[in-house]
Amino acid sequence: MTASSEADPVIRSIRPTAKFMLSHPAHAIALGLGSGLARKAPGTIGSLWGWASWLVIQNYLSLPAQAALIALGLLLGWWACTVTAQDMGVSDPGAIVWDEVIAIWLIFFLIMPTGFWGQLTAFAMFRFFDIVKPGPVGRADQLFKGFGWRGGWGIIWDDLVAAFCTLMTIALWRWL
Repeated sequence: MTASSEADPVIRSIRPTAKFMLSHPAHAIALGLGSGLARKAPGTIGSLWGWASWLVIQNYLSLPAQAALIALGLLLGWWACTVTAQDMGVSDPGAIVWDEVIAIWLIFFLIMPTGFWGQLTAFAMFRFFDIVKPGPVGRADQLFKGFGWRGGWGIIWDDLVAAFCTLMTIALWRWL
């Protein structure tokens, strides 16, 4: 590591492990209970975990309880993403996938009930908006950078905008 990378916490990073994830409750949440530890495409794996967990959640919670869970998950996730990014030394590490989980929960909360193909389409659209970051998603990704509460919110914010774009695309498609 060079002297400049040691001084710049945005460049310095650690590869998260199961031990790191289990070392703090915030890490377990931010890393999507392990889905963020995937070596390839952790955001997609986290989104898939969010999809699968939502299929279970919706069977056990009423609509108001689902909405409350999303609100609580958003606040708890903000804290978890803030702490975990700081501990990893990276302002927006790919291993943090709680932002994908909470965004996919929001999408499925608003589109359900829908069949498998509708869910798959919503999942694929969300992944497109989250990966490519066109227009407003790209601007949202640049809005809140760094560490601390602002940076933690930034980790989540662009995924919420990607979820909004997904929902707007679905609404437009249904309208047409």
